[in-house]
Amino acid sequence: MVDVKGRWALITGASRGIGYQAAKFMAQQGCNLVLHSREESHCHKVLQEVQEMGVEAYVVSAELSEAVEVEKMLAFIDEKGTIIDIVLNNAGVQVAYRDEYLQTPMSDYDLSFRINTMAPMMICYHYLPKMVERGFGRIVNTSSGIMLDPQQAGYSASKAALDKVTIDLGSKYEGTDVMINLADPGWCRTDLGSEKAPNAPESAIPGVVVGVFVDDKKSGRWFAASDFHGLSIEEAVEKAEKEIKSPY
Repeated sequence: MVDVKGRWALITGASRGIGYQAAKFMAQQGCNLVLHSREESHCHKVLQEVQEMGVEAYVVSAELSEAVEVEKMLAFIDEKGTIIDIVLNNAGVQVAYRDEYLQTPMSDYDLSFRINTMAPMMICYHYLPKMVERGFGRIVNTSSGIMLDPQQAGYSASKAALDKVTIDLGSKYEGTDVMINLADPGWCRTDLGSEKAPNAPESAIPGVVVGVFVDDKKSGRWFAASDFHGLSIEEAVEKAEKEIKSPY
């Protein structure tokens, strides 16, 4: 199992929901954190909490629907000299639920793809060469198990696209210590998932971060948080490596 103590992780959407839970868990393991949100003030609470756990951390902001802002965020992290070994592309948006799904506006697709597909891949493309050069890296892209729900077409299509590019890209790193995988937190009671969701955000841990800790040089896998609920991280890693197969 990977020891993340002293390494740096970038977590997008870290101010609340699944990202907030992931940030606290990673800090508990001794991982230093770059915490992203649209506004820096949104991360003040989680920043204080993880620093109290004894790790280094700072906040970055970017509107992920704007490529220029994503680029500025990545440049800022580079300028600070932070070596990012771990990326949790957690941030996402569910634009709307369209009862009249045949009237879904194209703007749903545009915004969804910008935030849920394009921004995560910009981050992947930025850090993968650096990870390869150092011989280590972990990227976990947060997907969704949503299906047969045209009322959320923009969201589901953007997540399906993220799945596709992640799996395709992962084939280039299979067998190396640079690993890129997918995580599905399940339907959780977050701002994105709504209060109607059956699961607490805490239930997504350790499933949404198990892709950071696996150490078997396999990429392109789908880790469903529900498969790991109630397990320790050690148990989750053992289960992931033994039971979740690579698609290649």
